[in-house]
Amino acid sequence: MSVTNLSAAHPVPALVIALDGPSGVGKSSTSIAVAQRLELAYLDTGSMYRAIAVAAMRAGVIDDPDATILLTAHADIQVDTNPESPTITIDGLDVSEAIRDPAVSAAVSKVATNQPIRDLLTARMRRIIFAARRIIAEGRDITTVVMPDADVRVLLVADAAERVRRREAELGGKADHAAVVDQVVRRDRDDSTVSEFHEPAPGVTLIDSTYLELDEVVAQVIALVPEELLVLKERS
Repeated sequence: MSVTNLSAAHPVPALVIALDGPSGVGKSSTSIAVAQRLELAYLDTGSMYRAIAVAAMRAGVIDDPDATILLTAHADIQVDTNPESPTITIDGLDVSEAIRDPAVSAAVSKVATNQPIRDLLTARMRRIIFAARRIIAEGRDITTVVMPDADVRVLLVADAAERVRRREAELGGKADHAAVVDQVVRRDRDDSTVSEFHEPAPGVTLIDSTYLELDEVVAQVIALVPEELLVLKERS
């Protein structure tokens, strides 16, 4: 379903920020912080692929592409876009914690590189974005495929070694160094076969976060929002 067709059925979003980038660049931390500052909804599109991976692993079909496509087509995915407590369920099961398991991280590319699954989930992502109206969405191809007409489009990048360090800190010892490198480097290589998230498309702003603190990245993203669309959260 195209963005054009969706806009005919839903109010045009008032503000959409699209944030792309490879693993470990700080997409989630940045997006959540921006959402909180600007009172936006928040969508982690990667969590939707991970939820399908969890369901496919539990159903024993993660290595069967056709069965995983069928599972995706019939799955009931519910995403809470509140940045204070983002959660995701699939077929009534809360998988908010399960999707972060290292085993899921190692397997999710089997879902994310399946083009029919990408097409199915992209349509769902657009419905969520149009329903929210004011939202920041982060993932692999938000700026180029899901919402190429977003008001603000950013590609967030960082040095590979720094991305591995950040992911290790995030996992807190739940995976060894080799597994983390595999998650970050190998997944990026696999996923790049179906989406481009290393070089900015025309009109996309590149932000290199290698040597930046989170607050600095957040400030750079917010600075890109047109003033007429900027509604900062009131401070007490």
